[in-house]
Amino acid sequence: MSEAVLDRNVKEHEKRRFARVPVRLPGRFMLPDQSEHSCISENISPGGILLNAEQIPAIGTRVVCYLDQIGRVEGVVTRTTRTGFAMTIAATVRKRDKLASQLMWLANRNLLGLPEDRRHERIAPRQPMTEMMMPSGARHMVRLVDFSQSGAAISSNIQMEIGTAVTLGRTRARVVRQIEGGFAVEFSRPIPAHELDPDTIL
Repeated sequence: MSEAVLDRNVKEHEKRRFARVPVRLPGRFMLPDQSEHSCISENISPGGILLNAEQIPAIGTRVVCYLDQIGRVEGVVTRTTRTGFAMTIAATVRKRDKLASQLMWLANRNLLGLPEDRRHERIAPRQPMTEMMMPSGARHMVRLVDFSQSGAAISSNIQMEIGTAVTLGRTRARVVRQIEGGFAVEFSRPIPAHELDPDTIL
């Protein structure tokens, strides 16, 4: 089945105006029963997304999706594939224009091989100290270097193994990589964009 099936669900002027950008962004999506599942995008346009996911919802299902560097989008499943599904993006014209600009930046960054620009994606907290709870229940005070909707960089002398589940304050996360002087975590659920500011408490 071709991607024209998805395109028919987008207005004709949007099909002419927007092009799909092949970009792989990790994220999570939520179904009407409130269950959450991991996913990664294959390509995105301001009118729709093709996602890879282990959990594949039925055509017509409403989905709320959070993608790293994009944030929250919602829409309806329009087709399924062997590895995932395609969904529309329900958004205002203003939000579609903003998404188009984000996708253009991502496409140019990938084309030029530019490093990730985090100036607009990561925030330095005003209150950097927070409590981290280990799987054993042990608690430690650690320092947040910065954070985004999807994760945070932690300064700590605690040796953490990749994949370890932790809780930062009230936010569940898992360790995804080691960094100089600490480690980075990915949140189990992205922080909504409108809640993201230097005063955000995890």
